[in-house]
Amino acid sequence: MFKIFLLLFITIPLLELYVLIEVGSGLGGITTIALCLLTAALGGFLIRWQGMQTLLSAQRQMAQGQPPAEQALHGILLALAGLMLFLPGFITDTLGFLLLIPALRRFIFLLLLKRKPATYDDDGIIDAEIIEVHTKRRIDEHH
Repeated sequence: MFKIFLLLFITIPLLELYVLIEVGSGLGGITTIALCLLTAALGGFLIRWQGMQTLLSAQRQMAQGQPPAEQALHGILLALAGLMLFLPGFITDTLGFLLLIPALRRFIFLLLLKRKPATYDDDGIIDAEIIEVHTKRRIDEHH
């Protein structure tokens, strides 16, 4: 898993740089920068609006005595979308805008629900081992 994150940490910025250079050579540097700023501003507005809608929906569900699990996932995905839209580049902006689509977030939620949850024994007994660690303290008398 660490190798995947490392690969993404290296690959995504390089791809973003390549796309920015290509777009900049076609549209010009100032236009490319303005477009990046525009997508960040538009994304910020949409995230704020959808975040409030998600919060209100979660409050309605809690008032009805239901856990707002789906709204919590929507909130997490909206935070991820906000991070992606904050990062400069068109690839992360595209991914961020895709996460702003409620139907796509619901699809991700359904995919996560299909994963088999961990099973536990019903006897209520948890096997555990206690390891006691003794350390020696050095007392320096020359203070």
